[in-house]
Amino acid sequence: MSPEQFRRHGREVIDWIADYYERLESLPVLSRVAPGEVRGGLPAEPPAVGQGFDGVLADLDRVIVPGLTHWQHPSFFAFFPASATGPSILGDLLASGLGVQGMLWATSPAATELETQMMDWLAQLLDLPAGFRSDSAGGGVLQHSASDAALVALVAALHRVSGGATETAGVATGQFCVYTSGQTHSSVEKACRIAGIGTAALRKLDVDPHTQAARPAHLAELLAADVAAGRTPALVVASVGATGTGALDPVAELAELAHRYGAWLHVDAAWAGVAAVCAELRWINAGVEQADSYCTNPHKWLLTNFDCTAFWVADRAALIGALSILPEYLRNTATESGEVFDYRDWQVPLGRRFRALKLWTVLRWYGAEGLQAHIRGHVELAREFASWVAADDRFELLAPHPLALVTFTLRAGDDADSATRELLAAVNASGAAYLTHTLVNGRFAIRMAIGSVLTERRHVRAAWQLICEQLPEA
Repeated sequence: MSPEQFRRHGREVIDWIADYYERLESLPVLSRVAPGEVRGGLPAEPPAVGQGFDGVLADLDRVIVPGLTHWQHPSFFAFFPASATGPSILGDLLASGLGVQGMLWATSPAATELETQMMDWLAQLLDLPAGFRSDSAGGGVLQHSASDAALVALVAALHRVSGGATETAGVATGQFCVYTSGQTHSSVEKACRIAGIGTAALRKLDVDPHTQAARPAHLAELLAADVAAGRTPALVVASVGATGTGALDPVAELAELAHRYGAWLHVDAAWAGVAAVCAELRWINAGVEQADSYCTNPHKWLLTNFDCTAFWVADRAALIGALSILPEYLRNTATESGEVFDYRDWQVPLGRRFRALKLWTVLRWYGAEGLQAHIRGHVELAREFASWVAADDRFELLAPHPLALVTFTLRAGDDADSATRELLAAVNASGAAYLTHTLVNGRFAIRMAIGSVLTERRHVRAAWQLICEQLPEA
């Protein structure tokens, strides 16, 4: 593709994306294709000769769009948001165009140093502890996702608690233990499997039935029991905004117990952490100064498209010690000087995309005030939605809702679970909105997660009206 062809087709692609956003609200939120339908619309064999780009855009409309669940739709209230904004899309396009591989400082100094600065900027915006900044013993790095953050936190924890032995001898089955709430994201269990300590190493903490937050007393019991049995506590994960209900664990109490037994304390604030751009919401940072690592996802609620997970450590030496391997072909003067960060030592893969570029474009475009307005708007919409639920005696709120996630169910006697399932299925089948579910104290509940960049009050109001209209007949 020549520069002139790229220029022409690039304009067509930008126009297509802009048109997509203009018509997005008219599309059903949840894809309605049957299994195999998308593949059935594609040729069985690859093209023998090259084809024009015009056909790609035509097939995008014909085959791909009908098979999409529209995460940017203003009535997407499922899971957690996955932000996409103009500044971020353009930043990602620039990164793709530059095509740099930032595994080492030497392979693109700008990629490394911009990332270091963006992590320091974001730490300032979120009022995180100074120990997480690059001019301390800690520092920050952009990961693919909070799952990667959980995994590297576990690997660093194993390195530290074993004195580095796990890098040569591996891990012994049953030796190390990990502790987290039953409300915590499943990525922690997956990290245990990948790290080789297995699901059996994971201890699930009981939660408070009202707040759904982890109970420190149960952690204390489990830690003491494991130590008495000759096992080694390695990692405790505290959730700030757990996936099911948005639960907020008591970080300081969990950290004190973790450190008492020599374990690493990781805070998973994947969704909720970015709310701390607002001064009045910085109470969610309570106890974070005691954490060994912390992560939050700009690609969820902070206007930055996937993938972009911010991960900080208080002691980068443990992380680098666990993950650094330096073959001859990667040796260079800058690395050996010890004056630079080589972010390939802070993550699982060697290769690195230039993710910092889109975070840079987002922070510059919106500024702190724009980010704050975005978060505050959604928090207020969630508060209003929760007030409608609370005022209707057919429904019941099942967990606190201080941010932008509301968890509720039907009051339908012995049939409450089945009636709530039926309601959720009807709402999603309508195509007008998309919500997901969870279990709260064993009860089936609907999650209303407000966070789409395009969501306005009218969309939240319409979702509530739809919920009421789709109520199963008594």
